[in-house]
Amino acid sequence: MPKVSIIVPIYNVEKYLERCLESLISQTLEDIQIILVNDGSLDTSGEIAKKYASKYKNKVVYLEKENGGLSDARNYGIPYAEGEYIAFLDSDDYIERNTYEEMYKKAIEENSDYVECDFIWEYNNKTRRDKRINYKTKEEMIAFVRVVAWNKLIRKSIIDENNIRFPKGLRYEDVAFTYQLIPHIQKISYVEKYFIHYTQRENSIANVQNERTGEIFIILEKVLDYYKKNNIYQSYDCALEYNYARYLLCSSLKRMCKIQDKEKREILLNKTWENLNIKFPNWKENKIIKSVKNCKNMYMKTVNKFTYKIYCKLFQIL
Repeated sequence: MPKVSIIVPIYNVEKYLERCLESLISQTLEDIQIILVNDGSLDTSGEIAKKYASKYKNKVVYLEKENGGLSDARNYGIPYAEGEYIAFLDSDDYIERNTYEEMYKKAIEENSDYVECDFIWEYNNKTRRDKRINYKTKEEMIAFVRVVAWNKLIRKSIIDENNIRFPKGLRYEDVAFTYQLIPHIQKISYVEKYFIHYTQRENSIANVQNERTGEIFIILEKVLDYYKKNNIYQSYDCALEYNYARYLLCSSLKRMCKIQDKEKREILLNKTWENLNIKFPNWKENKIIKSVKNCKNMYMKTVNKFTYKIYCKLFQIL
């Protein structure tokens, strides 16, 4: 059994793929399984992936499927993962040589279900380091976790036993996956090192805003429904309310403000305010907003029906 299985979804990334695969092949943790899922690429990405699978037959598995999107490609690879732990890596990103050795070592030392590391945002002309906010409990994790799939090691048995998958055909897939995972984690660990290089592409899905940005409403509803159906909503209601407000008033709001189509933009901005106040009419009294001192909470404390419109105008020009 490999120690770690890494699932790499591939779609039209010929410019970046070799860099990603070289960073995986050169890992100091040798006992790994690299699962390449070609999601119907139209460029030479498939040929590049096949070349690595042929050269490193004892380590690389090549899979090919019709295009179904990032979530579908990740889900497709999960049943092929044989490792004790599973990781995800996007094919335009790359990692440091000792990433999985140090993360796996931490997992074994602390008998962890989940190990997280830090990462670096890489733009064309600058970089930005992203450091984890300290959290220890599941409630704190719900409130402050960085919802990206690719800076984590996850015990595979948790994914399998609870049938945790990414929602197909929707943006914000990591949000749904992460919050379904959290209730089943017993031990959280952290390696305080910047292992992942997160490449920013102007034409990537995350950087193109249109009406699909509104899929955040569907994703957040899926998260709430999951906790209710599993009878754990009351245990985490404060953190879930905080999360709902934080997504709609912070990152998602900024994305919606960048939608070029004015009519679609205004519809989503109005829906944001309506959904938040219908779903959680007392969100401003949330204890995390009121007690935790950070920039986002300071901003959210100032948001009301009047200032919301001002912030929407401001975010459109920033």
